[in-house]
This record gives sequence, structure tokens and C-alpha cells, in this order.
Amino acid sequence: MNSQHFLQRRGQYQRVGVWRALVLVWVVVAWAQPSLAQRLIWLGTLGGDESEARSVSADGSVVVGSARNAAGQGRAFRWTEAGGMQDLGTLGGDWSEARGVSANGSVVVGTARDAAGQGRAFRWTEAGGMQDLGTLGGVKSAAYGVSADGSVVVGRASNATGKWRAFRWTAARGMQDLGTLGGVESEAYGVSANCSFVVGTARDAAGVWRAIRSTAAGRMQKLGTQDVNSSFANGVSDNGSVVVGMAENAAGQLSAFRWTATGGDARPRHAAGWQTERGLWRIRRWFRSGRLG
Repeated sequence: MNSQHFLQRRGQYQRVGVWRALVLVWVVVAWAQPSLAQRLIWLGTLGGDESEARSVSADGSVVVGSARNAAGQGRAFRWTEAGGMQDLGTLGGDWSEARGVSANGSVVVGTARDAAGQGRAFRWTEAGGMQDLGTLGGVKSAAYGVSADGSVVVGRASNATGKWRAFRWTAARGMQDLGTLGGVESEAYGVSANCSFVVGTARDAAGVWRAIRSTAAGRMQKLGTQDVNSSFANGVSDNGSVVVGMAENAAGQLSAFRWTATGGDARPRHAAGWQTERGLWRIRRWFRSGRLG
């Protein structure tokens, strides 16, 4: 499987994974607390026929994502129970989507089209509205994650040669190119709550995508998974010591992994095993012990 196909499959698994994660959380919570009251709220749309929630604040009171308006255009939204679904607008174009929100719900990040139709990373606040975070010399960018306090935004941006590069943005320093592993491209998907670590994927000298963890100083570390074709890191713990993601083996099978700063690579398993009853048992055991064995 080539790298482009791998990234396309990664995107598909991310979307499907939201539903699977909700099911998993429900199963685990119901198992641990069978008497816990449940409540489901449909968030609606912005006048169209579709909507999708992508992230939630630390206390669960603010939800962000994308919804169609009456014209069928996608719009980034911010939802609260008191205010309902708020259209965050665009950067002059016809589309936007929100991908991340700060812990207190006050900062939203994502991607929006500008007047030229180019997707640009944005950071939104109630006071400042939608801010274009720029690029690294190219014309496109996208924001995928934000720190707990809203001060650090991560994602990908095109450089002067049109290649995607992982970025870390702050108000003080602007957009910082995090580099690669010797290849030409990289992308960032998450940032630790303490702002110290960014995770994502980068091409090595052979052109293979490898899961990465980068420090605030810009030092990029390849995260194990030496026996796989490609890998990416999608999430990171508050202090940056635990990273999770997905890897592809030589047979093209996708599997989850968990990496720790002290223990290194948690070898990925074949993804199909997670869809069986044995897979659910192993997930429960992992929640109890903190390890997948």
C-alpha cells in the first residue's frame, strides 16, 4: 500500500472511529457503572441535513464540529446547551469545519476556505472571531489540534514547494515548521495539555510515514513501530508521556498502538482482532491493567 492510500485510509478510520469510540465508551461505562443515568442530545444542524461533532471541552459543555446550512454548505460550529449551535463562519469562502476545542471551550480550531477557495487553518475566539493562521510559504493549511489552554495550535501547512509540513502555532511565534524525519512532508494531529509535545506523522528519508513526537523546541522523535510500513500518532496524554495511533504492517493491515516514553513501542496488533468478542475482552483487560497483552 502506498503512503497516499495509507493516509486516505487513516482519514476513513478517524471518521468511523468516532462512532466506534462512542460505542466503546458506552460499553465500558455501562460495565463499570450499570446504574449510571444516560442522556442523548441531538445537536441539530444549521439549516441543512447533516452535522458531525468532532471534539468536546473538558467538562463536556461545549461541542465543536461541522454542520450543513440551508444552502448545503459546511460550516464550523460551536454548540452549548444554552446557546445551541453557533455558526463560526468562514474566512471569506464557502466552507469551514472545526476540529478541536480548548479545555474551557473558549478557543476553537479547524479549517476554513478563504476568498480564493483555499483551505486555511483558523483559531476562533468569541472576542476575536475567526483568525487565519497563515501558511509556511504555500497557499493551504489546516488545524487539527489545540492545547488545553488554547495557546498552541497544531496541524499541517504547505510550504513554498507545495509540500505539507507539520506546524506548531503560538501568538508569540506564529507558525513554526516542525520539520521531517529526512523526507519532504509531515503533519501534526495533537498537542499535549501542557503544550510541550506535538504528535503526528512525518516521512523519513525513504519516503515512509512514521509516527512522531516533537518537543516545543522542535526536536522530532520517531516512535518505534520499526516492523510496520507506515504509522501515525493521533493522540497524546496531558504530560506527553503516552502517545496513541495506528500503524500498517507489511500485509496492509491497520492496528492501534500505544507508546510510552519509558516503555517505547507497544507492538500493534492486527486490526481485525479488535472486531471480535476476543477483541472486546482484550480491550476490557487493557482498561483494567493499562496494557494490551
